[in-house]
Amino acid sequence: MAKLYTRRGDAGETGLLGPERVSKDDPRIEAMGAVDELNAVIGLAMAAQRDRRTRDLLSKIQDDLFTVGAELAMTRSSERTKVPQITSIHVARLEDAIQALDVGKITEFILPRGSESLARLHWARTVARRAERRVVALSKQEALNPDLLRYMNRLSSLLYQMAVWAQQKQRKRPEHPTYTG
Repeated sequence: MAKLYTRRGDAGETGLLGPERVSKDDPRIEAMGAVDELNAVIGLAMAAQRDRRTRDLLSKIQDDLFTVGAELAMTRSSERTKVPQITSIHVARLEDAIQALDVGKITEFILPRGSESLARLHWARTVARRAERRVVALSKQEALNPDLLRYMNRLSSLLYQMAVWAQQKQRKRPEHPTYTG
């Protein structure tokens, strides 16, 4: 049976793309961990969606987040040409998706309730905002790809838009008859 542990992290350090090792509480590891958690929560949100377009979009976002994680794992000594990066094309795709989900003017606070699938989209949104904060914190210590920062910002906006759109869609088709008692 193959071992799933190396013991290399027992002293509280972990490896990156390149020869460097850093503390497991390093801001880079915090950002990578938040993005990894976001990817897992998006997987949960995707599993609960009935709408094929929403599932497809979430699947593409998961692919992008894998790229985000790889980019965050690069150090100054990493061979950058071998690691994909977030570009303005990724950002534009999120902006197009936001525009495609027309929810009109939002005039009320949106609570994360209504169904499990809605709550999961809102959960993904909150984790996306935390991941963005971790990436911004890292960017204050070292220069990061500006498109990566823009991508993280647009992603939380898109997840919010998706949740509002799904909530509006659910309101139009009640799942339970109205009690008139």
